[in-house]
This record gives sequence, structure tokens and C-alpha cells, in this order.
Amino acid sequence: MIKNNLKPIEIYGLLVFFVFSIVFCISADISMAYGFIVSIILYLLFFIKKGFSYKALCFMIIRGLNECKILYALILLIGATVSIWLASGIVPSMIYYGFEYMSGTNFLFAAFLLISFSAIFMGTAIGTISTIGVAVLGIGLGFGIPSNVLLGAIVSGAFIADKISPISGLLNLTLSTTNTKYKDALKSMGVTIIPTVIITSIIYYLIGTRFEAHINLSSIKALQTSIEHLFFISPYLLIVPATMVLMSLLGVKIIYSILICLLIGIAISLLVQHLTINQVINFIIFGYKNNTGSNLDRILTSGGVSSMIEVLIIVMGAISLSSILEGTGTIYFFTDKFFNNIKNKKELVLKTGITSSILTIITCDQTMGIVLPARILSPKYHKLNVKREVLARTISDTGTIIAPLMPWNVNSLLISIVAGSSKGYIPFAVLCYVAPLVTVILSSYNFDRKQKKSSIDGEISMN
Repeated sequence: MIKNNLKPIEIYGLLVFFVFSIVFCISADISMAYGFIVSIILYLLFFIKKGFSYKALCFMIIRGLNECKILYALILLIGATVSIWLASGIVPSMIYYGFEYMSGTNFLFAAFLLISFSAIFMGTAIGTISTIGVAVLGIGLGFGIPSNVLLGAIVSGAFIADKISPISGLLNLTLSTTNTKYKDALKSMGVTIIPTVIITSIIYYLIGTRFEAHINLSSIKALQTSIEHLFFISPYLLIVPATMVLMSLLGVKIIYSILICLLIGIAISLLVQHLTINQVINFIIFGYKNNTGSNLDRILTSGGVSSMIEVLIIVMGAISLSSILEGTGTIYFFTDKFFNNIKNKKELVLKTGITSSILTIITCDQTMGIVLPARILSPKYHKLNVKREVLARTISDTGTIIAPLMPWNVNSLLISIVAGSSKGYIPFAVLCYVAPLVTVILSSYNFDRKQKKSSIDGEISMN
């Protein structure tokens, strides 16, 4: 618990400093990793002054980091896998056949579904927007679809990656901090993601009917032709991402699923796309890039393992900060009153969503919105006999999914840079509004239904 000489104003000061450091990093266009590093140093100095030993504080950090050690390997593997899937023709094949599917359809509706499907296998929302999303945006603008509406649909589909993709760094952070298996989490998330996607699809379909008359398929055919010139394209390559999802559903540990599919991708790159070993190693470390001078150079690109170092530092920074706040008891200053009076499961889910969302909003990133609620609320879920996968699902449906709705959030800033657009897409990012509402409504309904069933079963047994 908090030491007696720790004053509330000092605790609020720590929070304000952290938020200011993150906002400064974003405003100055420098990595948020610096904000986390500076905050950790300040927190260490502050708590040493308040009576905590340096050794004890370091032990708190090491213990917290050790609990998530598999996650660090996953993050680096994800960077390598995305690059190899591009080089091997797996992602280009997904784009090629995805565009084939879009022919003759409601473009806005088709764009949302294509981006959603692609995002699951790319594992990153921003990565999907900056690659396939840019292609879809360019084609859609040529069809006369307003950029804000189209980008809203692209953002909605892309952020499904951070919710359910087995190679998403954010999802794996959620699973790691909530100690949940992917198979169990996916089963639980299906309860909310299916109605969320259906509702969002209907809305985009209705909006898209206004633009069907302007569709010209020549742009799609031109992109498909360019892809065919660069890669060997085959529907058989789609078996690789499908295999990874299947392995995850069968209970294979996600790190093994990704590693196996990375090795398959390397083999395809060497044997099918006829790349050299040196090229493959270079792509894994530094990312995949084309130098053709065409639009595909921007679409088919990734940063490799080196690009994930910054992500790794940010995640480790968030875990370190939450470990210090938890170990020193500081976090209980904020949580005791808010969480101690939780009386039922519905209230627990609602307050989980509120906490995760607020942390995402004030810290300008999803990381703290995942780590802190997961660490703080796990005991509450156990006490009220609510499964851990519900905790993971609620965090994913709220704090994770709302990130692009905040103009100051790093995701929103990156979207604006990548898509060359203002924040006008925010009202049209339908899924980011629907997901939190669906999870709260359905969770409340399911808990009420189970409670009534238990009451009826109890009355029957008594009679």
C-alpha cells in the first residue's frame, strides 16, 4: 500500500508528468519511448526519495518484465513475419484476390470487408492502413467516394487487427497481461465481434449504395497487373495465413504458430519467389521494400524486426511503469474507491471498459490502456468468478478499439500522416463506436440471463 508520507498532490503530479512527457513526444515528433524512459527515471528517483530502496524498485520492474517475457519474442517475430509474408507473395496474393472479390460490388462495403480480412493476417492496424489501405483509398477516391467516408471504413476494418489478429502485438500484450490463451479469447471475442462486424457492414453497405454508379474497375485491374509482374501469385499461398489461424484455434501456442508460418514464408520466398538467402535475411531485419517507382512501392512495404524495437521499448516501458505503480501501492490511490464498491459482474465489465478507455485517451496510446486494467482487475474477475477472457475481450473492445477516435492519439496522428488526410474520418470510423456499445450491452444481457437461469434452477431444485 501507499506509504504515509506520499501525498495525493504528489501522486497526481506523477500522473501529469507522464501524460505531459507522452504528449510532448508526439508534439515534437519523437518516439514515445523517450517519454517512457524519462518517466521511469523520474519515478525511480521520486520513490527512492520517499523511502523505497533502489533494489526493491528494480525488483518490481524485473518481476513485471519477466511475467511478459514471451511477448518480447512475439513482437520481434511479428516484425519478421510481416516482411517475409510480403516478400513471399502471401500478402500480395491476399491483395490480388481481395481486389478480385471487389469487382462489381458495393465498393465501400467491399473495402471494409477486404481491409478487415487483410488486417487479421497482417496483424497491425497502422500497417494495414499504410499498405492495403492506401491502395483502397486511392482507388475509392477515383470512384468519387468522399475521402473521409472511405478512410473511416478503412480505419474500421484495420483496427480489427488489434482486436483479434493472432499476430497483433497489442492483442498478444492483452493475452499476456490477462494470462489468457488465444483460443479461449477468440471464442469469447466472437460473442461481440460478430454482431459488431454485422452492424458495421450494414451501415457501410447502406452508405455505399450512394456511390455504386461511379465505380470504374480499371484501377483495380491495373494494380492486379502490377502485382502479377512482381510476384508469383497463387490462391495456394493463402493456405499459409489460414494455417496459422487454424493452429491457433487448435490450441497451438501463438509463438509456435507464428514461427512455423515464418519458416514456411521463408521457404516460399526462396523456392517460389526465387529470392536469395541474403535478401531474405535483409528483409527480416530491415523490412521489405520495392523500388519499382510504381504505386506498389508504398503499398507493399514493412519495417522488419528493426522497426519493432521501438514498439518493444514502449511495451516494456508501460509494463515497467505499471509495475512500479503497483509495487509501491500508488495505483491503489486511484483504484480503491473506483473498484472496491463493484457489486456485480455488469458493473465490473462497465468499469473495465471505462478504465481502459480513459487510460488510452490520456496517455495517447493503447499500451497503458491494456497493461494497467489487466494487472489491476484480474483479482476482481477471479473474485466475482468472471473468466479472464472476458477481461481480455472488454479491454480489446474498448481501450484498444477507440484509439483512432482521439485526434491527439498516436494512432490518429499516424493515420493522418499515412493517408494524407485530416481528422475528418473520425465520425465515419463506425466500428470504433459500435464495438464498445456492443460489448457493454451484450455482456450485461449475458450476465442477466445467466443470473435468471441460476435463480430458476435454484427454485426448481428447492421444489
